[in-house]
Amino acid sequence: MNTKKNKGQQLYKKAKTLIPGGTMLLSKRPEMFLPDLWPSYFSKAKGCKIWDLDGKEYIDMSIMGIGTNTLGYGHDEVDNAVIKNIHKGNMSTLNCPEEVTFAEKLIEINPWADMVRLARAGGEANSIAIRIARATSGKDNIAICGYHGWHDWYLSANHNKKDELGEHLLKGLNPKGVPKKLKDTVFPFHYNNFDELEKIVTNHDIGAIKLEVMRSFEPKNNFLQKIRDLATKNNIVLIFDECTSGFRETFGGIFKKFNVEPDIAIFGKTMGNGYAITAVVGKRNVMEAAQKTFISSTFWTERIGPTAGLKTLEIMEKIRSWEIISEAGKQIRSEWIKLSKKYDIPITINGILPISTFSFQSPSNNLYKTLITQEMLKKGFLANTSFYACIDHTQNIIMKYSKELESIFYDISECEKTNKNIHDLLETEPAHTGFDRLN
Repeated sequence: MNTKKNKGQQLYKKAKTLIPGGTMLLSKRPEMFLPDLWPSYFSKAKGCKIWDLDGKEYIDMSIMGIGTNTLGYGHDEVDNAVIKNIHKGNMSTLNCPEEVTFAEKLIEINPWADMVRLARAGGEANSIAIRIARATSGKDNIAICGYHGWHDWYLSANHNKKDELGEHLLKGLNPKGVPKKLKDTVFPFHYNNFDELEKIVTNHDIGAIKLEVMRSFEPKNNFLQKIRDLATKNNIVLIFDECTSGFRETFGGIFKKFNVEPDIAIFGKTMGNGYAITAVVGKRNVMEAAQKTFISSTFWTERIGPTAGLKTLEIMEKIRSWEIISEAGKQIRSEWIKLSKKYDIPITINGILPISTFSFQSPSNNLYKTLITQEMLKKGFLANTSFYACIDHTQNIIMKYSKELESIFYDISECEKTNKNIHDLLETEPAHTGFDRLN
């Protein structure tokens, strides 16, 4: 095992004595990538490149800030708009006018909607939407499908049965600290399983249905329209969580592809190109319930978020960024498929085009994933088996990445077909796969 510590790992060792869990976000914990060897911290980032604390340059072919920067890191136009308004003042006793302009733009993009509430984080926006939906319907119970954050309302699903949320992105989410009285208020259902949802609605007096429109698979058998009809028939508030999928395959929600409209849609991540801004967009008869319940926060009124959001949407619309990153997703998938066929290593590809992931059809999948991260790091890439596209992922960069990945596919094929032992190739322990490994 390689015991040499880079500066990032040295700092992470200190961080774990000061910060519970070591990082503020589970998905950025070094153990989720390459335990003991991941660079962990950045000194600067630009385009699709990152420099670590040792000054080493990497091309980010992994998660691009957890999907926040589809226009690339440090986009000059967005940054300059933010800097200009910072010089004018970010906070004051009065409200910033940008929040009104930004709300107006979001309604223009979503003509089915009438009103907007802004926040700064995806979990906040999801909780705002749930509060509004419960206030509108007068019912506590929620049916959910997908990942919707860390708040009590969501994690309470794991009080129902052991790890009910394990099939909705993250395994092992412990509901410790979440009031047990919230048990049986949130009911998960599986994507594309309409019969399961229909039974939940029939048996549990559901006030809201909340789902990620699309994460790993496309809807089948008119799934989304059936949900829309079910919600309408039963006076249930329908919420589409587009924090991850929004502005990646369309200018707005991915639900546009399927001609189904929600009562509330949630947008985040891509919308500020690295600056914190999220939005809850909805129909007037639903959104006005926010006036019947207390939803308020000081830093939802700061100026940077809406400023970044306005400029980001302007640039997206001008260059049609969703088409650029979708094409990059197509190209990366094509390269994965070529390598899979060349070395006869079966893989499964999931996700929407700009957020493409693959897995090896092998019990050693996570070991192979760790090997990719380890070896690509040596070649100057941050990489695993997930690719979040940005406009700076050019064809040349994708081909360079694929060329370097090929030798690792060869090693994996040797492990699958000969006596070569994957453990002999790994210089550290396998990447962690969920919250349960980190407790």
